[in-house]
Amino acid sequence: MVGMTQQQLAEKVGIKFQQIQKYETGMNRVSASRLWDIADTLGVSVSFFFDGLSGGATPDDAGALPQDLMADKEALELVRSYYAIPEAQRRRLFDLARALSDTE
Repeated sequence: MVGMTQQQLAEKVGIKFQQIQKYETGMNRVSASRLWDIADTLGVSVSFFFDGLSGGATPDDAGALPQDLMADKEALELVRSYYAIPEAQRRRLFDLARALSDTE
């Protein structure tokens, strides 16, 4: 979202980029102090990484959208990926997503 590569982030945090990849994929856990360093480097608060999480989500919340959808990391990644797909295929994917979500 900030236009920084994993390599750049790793260098600024003082670790190898492979470690950043392991954090991103969930292969390795991020310690609180490392999360603080990453947040500081990216210029966000630590709470940024927990946006959209709630302690007591109910089944009724399943279809609820975050307050600021484009601040949601997963939503932004999904939109970027969506627009990287060729237009004809993108339209078919859109139709499939609408059919699966029952929203028309």
